[in-house]
Amino acid sequence: MTSVRVDKHDGSEAVQDGHSGQSGHSEGYQRGLGSRQIQMIAIGGAIGTGLFLGAGKGISKAGPSLILAYAIAGLVIFFIMRALGELLMYRPVSGSFSEYAREFIGPFAGFVTGWTYWLFWVVTGITEVTAAATYMTYWWDIPQWLSALVFTIILYAANLISVKLFGELEFWFSMVKVTAIVGMILICAGILTLGFSDAGDTASVSHLWSDGGFFPHGIGSTLMTLQMVMFAFLAVELVGVTAGESKDPKTVLPKAINTVPWRIAVFYVGALVMILSVVPWTNFQPGVSPFVAAFEKMGLAAGAGIVNFVVLTAALSSCNSGMYSTGRMLRDLALNSQGPKLFTKLTKSGTPLVGTTVSAALMMVGVWINYQWPGDAFNYVVSFATISGMWAWIVILICQIRYRLKADRGELPQSPFKAPGGIWLSAFSLAFIGMVIVMMGIDKDARISLYCAPLWALILGIAYWVLKSRNPEAAAFSKRDRVLTKD
Repeated sequence: MTSVRVDKHDGSEAVQDGHSGQSGHSEGYQRGLGSRQIQMIAIGGAIGTGLFLGAGKGISKAGPSLILAYAIAGLVIFFIMRALGELLMYRPVSGSFSEYAREFIGPFAGFVTGWTYWLFWVVTGITEVTAAATYMTYWWDIPQWLSALVFTIILYAANLISVKLFGELEFWFSMVKVTAIVGMILICAGILTLGFSDAGDTASVSHLWSDGGFFPHGIGSTLMTLQMVMFAFLAVELVGVTAGESKDPKTVLPKAINTVPWRIAVFYVGALVMILSVVPWTNFQPGVSPFVAAFEKMGLAAGAGIVNFVVLTAALSSCNSGMYSTGRMLRDLALNSQGPKLFTKLTKSGTPLVGTTVSAALMMVGVWINYQWPGDAFNYVVSFATISGMWAWIVILICQIRYRLKADRGELPQSPFKAPGGIWLSAFSLAFIGMVIVMMGIDKDARISLYCAPLWALILGIAYWVLKSRNPEAAAFSKRDRVLTKD
C-alpha cells in the first residue's frame, strides 16, 4: 500500500464507490436496487437447490442430525457475512470479493478470486438448471437436457433488462419461496397439533430421535454431510455483489446481513424440524425433494405439485442471480485490466451484455451434462460448485482479518459495521471451512471437486503470467489504486 493511498482514503470514501471515492455511477452502473429488493435478494439467495433438492440426500445420510449440521454451519455463515459486512461498509463496490482480494492480499489474489467466483456462478447456473430439469420430470416425461436448454435460453433473455427490473423479478421469486416455506411450516404445525391428513395419526416430534436416534448413522455421517450443507448456503454472499448498485448501501446492506440468523433458523432449521416431525426421516431418499416427498406422504397430492412448482421457481431464481453476477464479475476483471476489455461495455440500461452473454453460453454446458449423465449430473456439479464457492468465503475472511489489523493500527478508517469477535471468529470460520474441505476429500462423491481445483489453479496461474507479461497494469492492486496514486 502506498502512503498516497492512505492519505487520500477518508471516511466519506469508505461508504461510496471503490473507484477514486466517486459515486457508483463512475462504474457505469445504475443504483437501482432499493431496500425492499436487497432484503429479498438476501433472503432468497440462501433458499435454493441445496435446501429443496440437496436436503434429500443429507437426510438419508444423517437423519435428524442434519438439523444440527445446518444450525452449526449457519452460525459460521453468519460470521462470514458479518466479516463481509465490515468490508462492505469500509468500501462498497460492485467487484466486492475480488476488489478486497486485490487490496488486502495482492493483484494475483484478485485475479484468482474474480475468475473463480465467475466460474462458481457458471457452475451453479448449471446446477440450478439441472435441478429445474429434474423438477420438470415430476409432471412430464421429457428429457432433462431439453428442459435445461429451454430454461437457459429463457433466463438469458430475462437478464437483458435493467438492474431495477432484475431486482423486481428477484423480489417476487424470493417472495414465492419464502411464502411457500412459511406455509409448509404452518401446515406441518397444524398436522402436529390438529392431526389432519394421512400423516396426522403418526406425526410426532419423537420422530427426531425415535427412529434410530438423533444420529442414526453416527456423528461421522453427519460430518460427511457438511459439504452438502455448505452448498445450500452458497449465494448468501451475493448481496456483496449488489453493493455497487444499491441505492443506500450504508443502510441497506447491514440490515440484510443481520437477517441471516433468523433466515437460517426459520427456513432451514425450522423447516426441517417440522418436516421430520411429520414424516419419519427413513421415508426420504436422495434425488427427491424432501418437501415434495413430505406432502406426498401426507396424502396432499395437490400440495406436492405446488411445492414442486415452488422449488422449480427457486432453482430458476438462483440461476437468474448467477447470470446477473457473472456479467458483473467479468466487467470488474476487465476494469482492472485482468480480463478482455470487451467485457467493460454496458448497455444503455447499465447491463454488462457481453459478459452475461459469454456466461450464458458456457452454462449451455449444463445441457450437455444432462444429456450425457442425467442421473449423476447434479452430484458432479454440486461438488465443484461447493469448492469454488467456498473460495470466496475464504477470501472474505482473510481480507477482513487483514483489514481489521490495519484499521486497528490506524492505517485505514474503521468500518461502522464491525464483525463481532474481531479477527478471532474469522479465524474460527476459516478453520471450519478447512474441516469441510477435509471432509470433501474423504467423501468419494465430493472428491472430484478437489481434483479439479489444482487444475483450475494451474490454468489461472499460467493465464496470469501471460497477462502480466503482456500488460503490466494487470499487476496493479486495482483500478481505484491506480487512480489514487496518480492524484
